Amino acid sequence: MYQDAVSHHKTMGDVDVIYHDGVYHLFHLVLPNHDFIAHAISRDGINWKRIDNAIFIGNPGKWDDHMLWTMHVTPDPWKPGRWRMFYTGLSRCDGGNIQRVGCAYSEDLIHWEKAPDRWEECHDDKKNSGGESSEKPCPFPIEAKAPHYEASLDEGRHWISFRDPFFFQEGEYRCLLVAARVPTGPIIRRGCVALYEEKEPCHFVERHALHQPGLYDDIEVPNLFKFGDRYYLVASIREDAKVRYWYSDNVDGPWANFFDNVLLPQGNYAARFCFDEKGLLVWNFFHSETDRTVKNLMPPPKRIVTREDGRLGAVSFEGFDKLVESTCHFDDLLPLSPLMDNKHAECHVDREAQELQLSSEAGFEGFVVSEKVRCFRLRATLSLDGLGKCGLLFRTDAETTSGYQISLDLQKGIAQCRAWGRKPHGTRENAFDFKPLQAGYWQNCGADDLEFSLVAMQSYIELSLGGYVLLTLSDETYTSGRVGLYVESSCLKVSNLKLEHFHPPRTADWPELET
Repeated sequence: MYQDAVSHHKTMGDVDVIYHDGVYHLFHLVLPNHDFIAHAISRDGINWKRIDNAIFIGNPGKWDDHMLWTMHVTPDPWKPGRWRMFYTGLSRCDGGNIQRVGCAYSEDLIHWEKAPDRWEECHDDKKNSGGESSEKPCPFPIEAKAPHYEASLDEGRHWISFRDPFFFQEGEYRCLLVAARVPTGPIIRRGCVALYEEKEPCHFVERHALHQPGLYDDIEVPNLFKFGDRYYLVASIREDAKVRYWYSDNVDGPWANFFDNVLLPQGNYAARFCFDEKGLLVWNFFHSETDRTVKNLMPPPKRIVTREDGRLGAVSFEGFDKLVESTCHFDDLLPLSPLMDNKHAECHVDREAQELQLSSEAGFEGFVVSEKVRCFRLRATLSLDGLGKCGLLFRTDAETTSGYQISLDLQKGIAQCRAWGRKPHGTRENAFDFKPLQAGYWQNCGADDLEFSLVAMQSYIELSLGGYVLLTLSDETYTSGRVGLYVESSCLKVSNLKLEHFHPPRTADWPELET
């Protein structure tokens, strides 16, 4: 987990992660100023160390002298051993209303040098008055071009979307994807993934949009990769702050979507992907505020897998295993204590079968372990009898019952995480604080048993059901407390119960990395 926020004045933004020689390299924006691209490194994907910043905004008069936006780092296919960073830049001269894409180079991923650009030649009348040059024009910055894309401030929203570059290569085919907009159609439905093909080094030719769903204002932070026999196009959608994806049998589409094409739930944004020696990982930043320029963080990554029907699934990161300090098995967690002393509820223990049966004929009852826990992973298998309710409790105060609650609707396939407790100094009808945090949905195929895994690490919360991550979020309302399960007019069988205590990440004092 990574959170670059030493004060409330700055926070991290869009991310990109590269895995090279056993080290994860994180590049990210810094909000709200957008004046440089930061760089951090990690050996395990959880503990991070900031190192030298990668690039800064240009000097006054340059094409990127106002802001730097999302980037993508990739090996240079034309020069082995070199890296290219495609990045978004904004200029002061047009009020930051036109987005363009530039490039920087590095031999070691640490020290970066911006590519030459033609900006001064294009914007200096004296230099333009001497006639045309016989030399091939400098390709950067790359701009949106008509007729395929909105390219004039007179069009659409009077604001040119051309950002979030992503470079893709397969064999001899090389292209740059960009978040842009087609020039026709309803103004709020023009978002598309622009396609610029690279025929020779750093010279890109515009093509028709790779994909235009016809639904969204922008298709932000596009990604393209082949996984198994299919191609997947992944992007972030601003309307509902979710990461969605499409698939195709061909690299040029057409792009279809499944009945549920949400890869990461609400609040997770600007997803990027990288391969390491174990497979494909997805990274993103998370924001819980309506203002995306405060309190952002990068959660731990998730493994990406394909399900039997071709849908993508996110799986909890195996790096959590290295955080385990101690493990409590079934007998170690007994007895469980009731929260409400509900006379209609009981906890039956079957030590021989290593199972619990939590039941309530009427009303709510929670059953929690006796110790307080902060950072942990709770795992078990659930089986619900009846049509009542059940769920998980964690960081719960045994006296006030304040804490986190995850309701599990096993009939409809809905999980909802809430912070629910007593409001400090609250009185009358304002005595409680109820805050919905995130909801996730899964397809209930009628299975009797459901495996879950709940991770709480510092402010990070992650719930997996049936092996796939369903909830992934951050919240700072509660920091420690009891953990357990609840029932409401139902009977819940709990087996394979295990609680693992984590030591939290120690970003500040982890072993130094050679740079």
